[in-house]
Amino acid sequence: MSVKQAVRRQYQAVVDLTQGGNIQVPSEGWIRTVRKALGMSGAQLARRMGVTRARIAQVEQAELEGGVTLKSMQATAEAMGCRFVYAFVPPETIENLIIAQARKKAQAIVATAGKHMALEDQTVTEGRTRQEMTRLMNELIHEMPSDFWQDK
Repeated sequence: MSVKQAVRRQYQAVVDLTQGGNIQVPSEGWIRTVRKALGMSGAQLARRMGVTRARIAQVEQAELEGGVTLKSMQATAEAMGCRFVYAFVPPETIENLIIAQARKKAQAIVATAGKHMALEDQTVTEGRTRQEMTRLMNELIHEMPSDFWQDK
């Protein structure tokens, strides 16, 4: 295993830790939900942050609209005695996402080659096609060419 592959595996392990997290954003957003859970008014949070009540309302609304900054989220969380964390949570393991992309690319390569061969009356058996798919997938996963994540 190359150093590049070992480093990639380490990153994969970190991301895979998010599996099963099933994190759902509350319908009112995290800021308002945590603030209410603490029994803290908007005015009280504003005082703790040294801003106006109107600013708290703006931040809560910006969170719901997807326009809040990470810096604002962190400052607000700290003012409520919390730690702000954000994450990307893949639907499955990183390895499975890589395998799926390799399969997709291998299928495209095999399909293109199959069309050319059919034009030349050189069809390949289904078993041979599966073997070539597996070989290509393994090669793509191992090599990770620069166009690996390009879909065409």
